[in-house]
Amino acid sequence: MKTLLLLVLTFAASLAAQEALPKTAEIFEIEGRKAVLYAAPKLAEGKPWVWYAPTLNGGVSLAGRKMYFEAFMKSGISLAGFDLGEVRGSPASSAKFTLFYDAMVKRGFSAKPILLGQSRGGMMTLAWAFRNSDKVKAWAGIYPVCNLASWPLKNSKPQTLADFALPEAELVSRLADFNPIDNLAGLAANKVPMFAVHGDSDVVVPYDLNTKLLKERYEAAGGSFSVKIIPGEGHKVGPSFFECQELVDFVLKHAK
Repeated sequence: MKTLLLLVLTFAASLAAQEALPKTAEIFEIEGRKAVLYAAPKLAEGKPWVWYAPTLNGGVSLAGRKMYFEAFMKSGISLAGFDLGEVRGSPASSAKFTLFYDAMVKRGFSAKPILLGQSRGGMMTLAWAFRNSDKVKAWAGIYPVCNLASWPLKNSKPQTLADFALPEAELVSRLADFNPIDNLAGLAANKVPMFAVHGDSDVVVPYDLNTKLLKERYEAAGGSFSVKIIPGEGHKVGPSFFECQELVDFVLKHAK
């Protein structure tokens, strides 16, 4: 009887904890753009948070990934993002992301968030990170865009040129000034750990031109970079990328 009662109480406590997770986000505006915040029910010490990109149409899609969302929330790690639309890491859009960062810090959240970029969100987060290397706790990517010369200038050229407000020839000639893979010294000096999960058959954001290249250059600069390669998989939504225990472990470890 006591065993049955204990099981019932344990189940009830588990259900109550699950129901306590935020079902809707707090939305606030910064210069007319939407910021999205899922505050953990019980904030961990230091109020850690994951800054996710891309945040589009006023939503953080990672909140819909059950494994990640529950792991972060239950560990006291909040989730947030800022909708700037289809930006590609220019100095101007990175400066606007800083307004979001400042707003989160003003709200009492950690001055060193963990950045998590999915696909083109990799470029958004990396571009901000290398310009603000002392403000980053860790960086993670899900098949992330890391190299401006890859997907941005090959498959998303109009949006890329619009964000940088430069003609193509000038952007290409100054690529080393803007490309995250060419500007890693500050992140390495600040000992910012990195992790990515990427399929080796990704034809949209090729592994060799993005995560592999970033890892090689970051390690050459003295940085720490872990990667989980998914054999035979490409650029898709699936458990390999959205139920990745290594990614969860990485975030929880560096949120402490």
